[in-house]
Amino acid sequence: MNTFFMELTSEDGGEFSNFCRMSSSDFELLLQKIGPMIEKQQTRLRMPIPAKIRLALTLRYLATGDSYKSLHYLFKVSTPAISQIIPEVCQAINSVLKDQIKLPQSPAEWLSIEAGFRRKFPRCVGAIDGKHIVIKCPPHSGSQYYNYKHTYSIILMALVDSEYRFIFADIGGQGRISDGGIFQTCLLMQKINTGTINLPPDAPLPGREIDVPYVFLCDGAFAIHKHIMKPFPGDHHFNTMERTFNNKLSSSRIIVENVFGILTTVFRIFKKPIEIDRENVPTITMTCILLHNFLINSRTSSNIYAPKELLIP
Repeated sequence: MNTFFMELTSEDGGEFSNFCRMSSSDFELLLQKIGPMIEKQQTRLRMPIPAKIRLALTLRYLATGDSYKSLHYLFKVSTPAISQIIPEVCQAINSVLKDQIKLPQSPAEWLSIEAGFRRKFPRCVGAIDGKHIVIKCPPHSGSQYYNYKHTYSIILMALVDSEYRFIFADIGGQGRISDGGIFQTCLLMQKINTGTINLPPDAPLPGREIDVPYVFLCDGAFAIHKHIMKPFPGDHHFNTMERTFNNKLSSSRIIVENVFGILTTVFRIFKKPIEIDRENVPTITMTCILLHNFLINSRTSSNIYAPKELLIP
């Protein structure tokens, strides 16, 4: 149906991976998983759009943020059909890749995450931050989604590990609410407050006797808590204990900002306001997060998606 895309799959030189943001083998693997969920039956009146084109169209939309009209010219698919295909394919991807993001369930799983941070910040089990997902102004919403950056947005609250993977994501908070305010009501904080997050028990650092808790690193917008570590407020003189601590915390916490940077650079839909109904934005955002983990973990796509030499060790 789409000669351009069929020719693209047969070319060498990286054109396909740049177009779909993944290797051809991972594209085929993903297509195999979601194909039965998105393919349509042929009728006497029409030939269905192949599942391969549906997936490629959706990946291109996420990779560029192009309008439906631009995608229509590229894929020769009508804009009404595109408006149905993209949410449907995103829901299918979310269904088959849902295990790509998983909050640890046991102390042993948390300890494996802590091992990645141990050299820089012992007892750290993840870095937390919020990101504004810019959207068009929802109708009749007033200032609910209007943020301090003078745009309309929903909030992505995320926890990442030292391997640049998402291990928790909460999407949909109103843009007018601060990161700290969003975090206080999300599932992760509820688990921390109720003691159901199953962190390892407090233990002394090597060569010390005082028990130290396992903590999540965040910036100054968050409230301090036994398991939430933030920088000392204010400016501090060079070589002071507070300045050294803040530097260590920031150099470890910055990984979550780097993850957001990779996500935005590859999935350029986040570079400008997302021109779809607000109700569909969390689904599309979660699709990009799951694809991020899928590609980071992939043997054939990880170096395409996020080259190792560009990642901070």
